[in-house]
Amino acid sequence: MERLWTPAWIVRHVAMVVLVAGCLGMGWWQVTRAAGGNAISFGYAIEWPVFAGFVIFVWWREVRQTLRATPPGDAQPTADPAPSAAAGAEPAVTTPAVRRPVRVVRTPSAPADGADDAELAAYNRYLSWLNANPGARPGDYPG
Repeated sequence: MERLWTPAWIVRHVAMVVLVAGCLGMGWWQVTRAAGGNAISFGYAIEWPVFAGFVIFVWWREVRQTLRATPPGDAQPTADPAPSAAAGAEPAVTTPAVRRPVRVVRTPSAPADGADDAELAAYNRYLSWLNANPGARPGDYPG
């Protein structure tokens, strides 16, 4: 339970209470508007408590997930259900439940046949000319 009283979790608890109170308050406001003759407010009077229920559902799910996770200092060794037949085999490495993203550097590839694209080269010459002549219009291009 100590894991649920960190500063980050206190902010989550307060946010949940504020959001639920706000949604229920908005629902009550819609009930009073509906009682005053605004027919559309009947739908909103039902919708706001549903939003409050969703906030509670997400908060409860996060609490359960945090309580089920093992704390970093209490890592328990996992038992190998099927011991390996080889005497000197290395133990199986378990993969974590959440993996870190892998960043891949993408570089432009050269054409497969090695030839330059003539259309691309002409377009690059056109862009170079426009850059060299800032006051010129595209229609002034001599090429």
